[in-house]
Amino acid sequence: MDSAVNSVVGSSLMLEQAQSAQQAQMQVFKEALESQKDQVSALMESAGAEPDLADEGHLGTLINAYA
Repeated sequence: MDSAVNSVVGSSLMLEQAQSAQQAQMQVFKEALESQKDQVSALMESAGAEPDLADEGHLGTLINAYA
C-alpha cells in the first residue's frame, strides 16, 4: 500500500508543478498581449491624425495630395 500512496503523492506533486509552470506561462502571455495592445493603440492614434490641407495654391486645397 505504501507504493500506491507514494505514487499518488508523486502524481500530485507533478500536477502541482505543471500548474505552477502553466500559471507562469499565462502571466507572460498576458503581459505580451498587454504590451501589444499598447503598441497597437499608439499606432492607431498616430495613424488617425489627418494632415491639414494646403492653404494656398491650386493643388491640395480640396483633397490631400501629399501622398
